[in-house]
Amino acid sequence: MTPTSGSALAIDGSPLKLSEIETIANGFSKVTLMPAARERVKASRTVIESILASGETVYGVNTGFGKLADVRIPAEHLADLQTNLVRSHAAGVGEPLSEAESRAMLLLRANVLAKGCSGVRPEILDLLLAMLNAGVHPVIPARGSVGASGDLAPLSHLALVLIGEGEAIYRGQRISGAQALSLAGLSPVQLAAKEGLALLNGTQAMTAVGALTTRYAQCLAAIADLAGAMSLEALKGTPAAFDSRIHAARPHPGQIASAANLERLLENSSIRESHRSAAVDSRVQDAYCLRCMPQVHGAVRGVLDHVAHILEVESGSATDNPLIFANSGATLPKVVSGGNFHGAPLSYAFDYASIALTDLASISERRIDRLINPDINEGLPAFLTANAGLSSGYMIAHVTAAALLNECKVLAHPSSTDSVPTSGGKEDHVSMGMTGALKLRQIVDNLEKILAIEILCAAQGLDFRLPLRPGPAVAEAHTRIRALVPHLNEDRSPAPDIEAISKAIRNGQLTE
Repeated sequence: MTPTSGSALAIDGSPLKLSEIETIANGFSKVTLMPAARERVKASRTVIESILASGETVYGVNTGFGKLADVRIPAEHLADLQTNLVRSHAAGVGEPLSEAESRAMLLLRANVLAKGCSGVRPEILDLLLAMLNAGVHPVIPARGSVGASGDLAPLSHLALVLIGEGEAIYRGQRISGAQALSLAGLSPVQLAAKEGLALLNGTQAMTAVGALTTRYAQCLAAIADLAGAMSLEALKGTPAAFDSRIHAARPHPGQIASAANLERLLENSSIRESHRSAAVDSRVQDAYCLRCMPQVHGAVRGVLDHVAHILEVESGSATDNPLIFANSGATLPKVVSGGNFHGAPLSYAFDYASIALTDLASISERRIDRLINPDINEGLPAFLTANAGLSSGYMIAHVTAAALLNECKVLAHPSSTDSVPTSGGKEDHVSMGMTGALKLRQIVDNLEKILAIEILCAAQGLDFRLPLRPGPAVAEAHTRIRALVPHLNEDRSPAPDIEAISKAIRNGQLTE
């Protein structure tokens, strides 16, 4: 567990929990560097200084980069080499990452440099943390990374602010990097040998986006249980399929957790009691979208737990090149080139999560259809409106869910199976991990909206079951929803209602 000092998070290069990344990204908690980490950073810098003093040729220290690695750079131009590297690689395009994602990048980059394998001076880490603590957030275009040699373009835009260039958001204003540093009482650094490369080589953009997205996706997996429980009640379904004995016989942890959550949500329901006997309800089993919620929702939980583990490992991994091993024995080289910047572990994980979350969106959409479709909605009014024909009710809200689901299905196509050679063929196999992270983020945003639509429809269905009431947990959720969105008595635009429930999901109002 990462040590903390008071309300501050103390980093030392060890893996960070997704919850810690989220806390720093979404708030302004202080981050400090542990003394032992500072000493490791100093030791790795001593190795670089020794190389410079000896005149030895080492990639990234006194050579060009990529295809130009064979070009030796004279000592008097080494500072210019690092600055030029940052400037030339800041080729990102498109909308900027959010401030939370920018903060996560600052935290993650500082943490991996704190491992002491990168050869930077402590001043570099000090400025990264000072920017984080002061709220200086680099403007980082979202697109331009192929995920090897890491997230070069996004990290270059971050590094620009450290040298007093680029742009940053400071106290809500988008201004020049130099101005943001000045207003925060900070000074830019002059990069020394190896430091530009150490800031650029890494997977921190895809890790930042992926970590925050996965953390939220885990919340949505719990919301899916709530939405499904509400739908089951509105459709007069049975919770029999959530019997713990069933799931103990197939003991996937996520499935067991989801089934237990659904059982809890559905306890003590008067709706259930109203149709328990065969004389009242001739159905033997519910449709799969209701009966198989533990199997599907639980499998998604398992996927997200696996992806979270990968991200947490990455948060404490040295991902630049070359790496410095200051404490190596006399017979081993202290500077070794490798490929830890390759984003394959993350890229595969993001594609895996995208597939699972798209299926979670799919099962939710099927429940929406059952709620509004008069052929299968167990006696609820067509499209959940009392005046079907004159009113369309939630007909087009379902169409919106279908459109979002289609987009998810397109985005679930793997990006990790593609590779475009770059850098004159030197970097001939890349991960496309940042593409995977951005796709995953969009899928999660779409999933949130689909679940919001299901919750709206399920709440409307529960209204039509009165005076019968669901179990206390679902009833409490229904009360919270009705405090935000009234019953649909006659047609109105569903868009504000969808956004109101989406916001409640994001704010955690429906998580408990």
